[in-house]
Amino acid sequence: MPTKIRLQRHGKKRYAYFHVVVADARAPRDGKFIEKLGTYNPNDNPATIDISFDRALHWVKEGAQPTDTCRALLSYKGIMHKDHLDRGVLKGALTQEQADKKFEAWLKEKEAKVDGKKDSLAKAAADAEKARLAAETEAKKKKAAEILTKTSELAAAASADAAKAEAEAAGEEAPATEEATPEAASEAPAEEVKEEAAPEVPAEEEKAAEPVAEEAPVVAEEKKEGEPAAEEVKEEPVAEAKKETPVTEAKTEETTEETPAEEEKAKE
Repeated sequence: MPTKIRLQRHGKKRYAYFHVVVADARAPRDGKFIEKLGTYNPNDNPATIDISFDRALHWVKEGAQPTDTCRALLSYKGIMHKDHLDRGVLKGALTQEQADKKFEAWLKEKEAKVDGKKDSLAKAAADAEKARLAAETEAKKKKAAEILTKTSELAAAASADAAKAEAEAAGEEAPATEEATPEAASEAPAEEVKEEAAPEVPAEEEKAAEPVAEEAPVVAEEKKEGEPAAEEVKEEPVAEAKKETPVTEAKTEETTEETPAEEEKAKE
């Protein structure tokens, strides 16, 4: 029966790991197998390879044909190199001791390479973490500096506003006092002017009275010249009075005439 060393897939989607098995070449990939040799997890860095060295070497010597991936895994673990040395011993190209020394030297070299790779990966991870922390600290410092500048600007603006408000308040108070002093100064001269003008008022009245006295004769003369007109004006109301008096006299006579008749009626 032809046998193969192949991988059997396990795990979830996009995070698969594999079993290294010996199975019939006619069996499906994830079907029935003869023996499980180990596991292979490619999700780690470096990949985790756990294979039974003796059982894998046995099946290789028995003629089991590994797939390409399984051949790389077996070479990584030194199984294929050990099979090559054993074939040389069988052919007489070298002794078993020489083969064992060569294999030990190869294992040490391989382990050194693996350890070097692990160290380089760890160093790279540490450097990346250090760079990340440095970038984070720098970003924090930059942010703190921006916040400090912003707060200082706000404080300066607030102090400037306060100073401006104080200056405006002081400016409003100063003009008020300045305006009050001119008013007081203007009021004082006004009072002085009034006090000074008070004695001048009689003089002006006397001056005004003098022309009136001088004009009075003119008025009198005008009246004298217009006496006939005044007499005519007087005569007219007299005439009217004369015209009105007869009526009143007639009425009085009527009243006098009526009285005797009333007396006679009273006697009767």
